[in-house]
Amino acid sequence: MLSFFASRATAFTRMLVVESGSRQILEAGLPRFRAVYGGGFPIDLLTCLPGLPRGLDEDSTEAFRVTRCRSNGDRRRLLRELRSRRYPLLGIICSGEPVMTPWKLAAMLMLPAKVVIFNENADFFWLDWSSRRTIRHFLLYRAGLLEDSAVDKLAQWAAFPFLLAYLALYTVGVHLRRAIRLARHRRQR
Repeated sequence: MLSFFASRATAFTRMLVVESGSRQILEAGLPRFRAVYGGGFPIDLLTCLPGLPRGLDEDSTEAFRVTRCRSNGDRRRLLRELRSRRYPLLGIICSGEPVMTPWKLAAMLMLPAKVVIFNENADFFWLDWSSRRTIRHFLLYRAGLLEDSAVDKLAQWAAFPFLLAYLALYTVGVHLRRAIRLARHRRQR
């Protein structure tokens, strides 16, 4: 992630999009993004799906297939290659689907790029300080804390350590009683 606290750049030369969610999100979100920020720059794709999403040109789009990475060495080589291309802009789909999660995290952490997030509605926002309220709302929504059951969920989170401690003590007690019973049984023989 490049400059979380810096203001956003307005001119982009190339973009890498991590297709880490439904293809429909990308097909709807990229035209919206291009309408706001211009569409004169090529877009490359990091994906696990075959083909290209609608709206991406086969001549100008380079698709990196993670399915071709069979070993950790292959994965590191692909990430090094992506890093060497110095993409100024990185698009990530965060739609609550567990698709390519390690890849999108690695791309966000390793690539020196400004990050734009596409959600399940094909809306987008920047991952930077000026979008902190949107990011907070997004995270609270993902955690389920904006729903009616938010109080219940907070109570569950607060009760979890106590429940875990109770279960651990109960397990220790059961095993201790069993060990004592076995020791008595052996002594009686």
